[in-house]
Amino acid sequence: MMGRMLSDVDIEHFHTDGFVAVRGAFPRAVAETCVDHLWPELGVDRDDSATWMRPVIRLNGSGEPPFVASANTPALHQAFDQLVGAGRWQPKLGVGTFPVRFPSEGDPGDAGWHVDASYEVDGAWHLNARSRGRALLLLMLFTDVGPDDAPTRIRVGSHRAARAVLEPAGENGMEFFSACREIVPRTENCEVQLATGKAGDVYLCHPFLVHAATWPHRGSAPRWIAQPALDPVEPFDVSRRGCR
Repeated sequence: MMGRMLSDVDIEHFHTDGFVAVRGAFPRAVAETCVDHLWPELGVDRDDSATWMRPVIRLNGSGEPPFVASANTPALHQAFDQLVGAGRWQPKLGVGTFPVRFPSEGDPGDAGWHVDASYEVDGAWHLNARSRGRALLLLMLFTDVGPDDAPTRIRVGSHRAARAVLEPAGENGMEFFSACREIVPRTENCEVQLATGKAGDVYLCHPFLVHAATWPHRGSAPRWIAQPALDPVEPFDVSRRGCR
């Protein structure tokens, strides 16, 4: 039987800081296959950087076998069990969305600090105190990501700011922009860490973690990550697993 994927220190790191990185969570070869599969959808010439005119292009991802495989390795499944609880999450049937960031000094227009929303109410995205619709946020690296490659910025420990804001809103929760306007300023003094690593690494993040894109992208190649949710088995309450 496979040993514990996450140590007690890893789990405490998740509770305290709001995230933990699983290095080599899926094979580099799978990452490369997924990137090769999606490149034609970008509408630019892979071999001609002069065609990379936009700072970011978002792709919906895919449910093809390599993508499903990337999110369903034994290492990830065991980590999901440890953080969320066995039987409390749904295996991924695909991976998306992919914000592909190109080397550029231009403002991509989406680099503000935020907490991800997870469900719709009357056509607007919302989040609530029990994290309806999202057990974890996954940051999946499909290419190597160094400090110059537009890594995701993470405010360490920022997940703890959300509950006091969201609880008064009840089950319907708060609309995304309204929630961010109240949560984000409470995290301005948090240490910032960059989600860097190798293709195949996955950051497992608390659903209330405050994060942002980095710009400019001063690397030499497009940066590929996916940022899917780990879907819960309903009903779900993030507080039941001890996240704080």
